[in-house]
Amino acid sequence: MLNDAQDWIKGTAQSCSTVATLIASVVYVAAYSTPGGTDDRGLPNFLGSSNFLFFTIADVVALGSSLASVVMFLSILTSSYKIKHFYKIVFRRLSLGFAFLSLSLISTMLAFSATVVITVKLEKSKWTLTLIYTAAALFPVVVFISFGKLFYEVIKDLRRQTLGKIWNMIPKCFKRLPQLFGRLVCRKHNN
Repeated sequence: MLNDAQDWIKGTAQSCSTVATLIASVVYVAAYSTPGGTDDRGLPNFLGSSNFLFFTIADVVALGSSLASVVMFLSILTSSYKIKHFYKIVFRRLSLGFAFLSLSLISTMLAFSATVVITVKLEKSKWTLTLIYTAAALFPVVVFISFGKLFYEVIKDLRRQTLGKIWNMIPKCFKRLPQLFGRLVCRKHNN
């Protein structure tokens, strides 16, 4: 059974690292081919636009999270697959890899949506056309989020594990600070 699980993990990690690498290459190219073009000095034409700022942030988040996903999946491929590592370390890396991959997909879709909004001429007289283009550009994001129950469950489990580990690392004297602070406030309030 462990061999079947190892084969499944390897196949999943290889497939997901391929997807993450493709996303990283697409958003890297998108960062250097700015939507709307550049002026004579090489600055983006829509540099002062809030849509361009949104595009830039979404693109950077997509690049960072896809590269983090690649690192997580490659660390799974190079792990030892011992039974004690399999339950804790490999599962945690797989969960983090899925979370980063999902974040990179969402950020890539948001960057694409921002690019569509930037390139469509935003005129007040044609606001309905702009609304239709924006809705069409955001459609993949809505579909991804609507099917994101697995993503939500992974993030929820990961958050619970991470917060539990952080709470266990805090020394006991610091854990009692909220109680002591509450008592101090009550004493000042009663006096």
